[in-house]
Amino acid sequence: QVHLVESGGGLVQPGGSLTLSCVLPLSVYRRYAQGWFRQAPGEEREFLAFMTSGGSVKYADSVKGRFTISRDNAKTTVYLQMNNLKPEDTAVYYCNTGQGLGSNAPKYAVSWGQGTQVTVSS
Repeated sequence: QVHLVESGGGLVQPGGSLTLSCVLPLSVYRRYAQGWFRQAPGEEREFLAFMTSGGSVKYADSVKGRFTISRDNAKTTVYLQMNNLKPEDTAVYYCNTGQGLGSNAPKYAVSWGQGTQVTVSS
């Protein structure tokens, strides 16, 4: 069973920053696009950002200009730098890899991990 491991969440004040990390399995790393998602209580999972194997990126409008996706190939790790955090960013954050990320019909290559909780509150 292949697992995703997200980390870096925590409690932060509005306007603060956090960087999330996600270690992806070597077997799928760079094979597909890699992305970040979040799910707030009572809400559906929301796409945030993805990076293709070629390095192209796309962001959801809700985080564009505030969040940045990046990766470290040597560590098979994908990051999400989050700046100017708002209370509405409070959610469990997940990463995944696959095809069609952010589309209406994504195909995920790996089972979802536990995610990492981000709470934005004063």
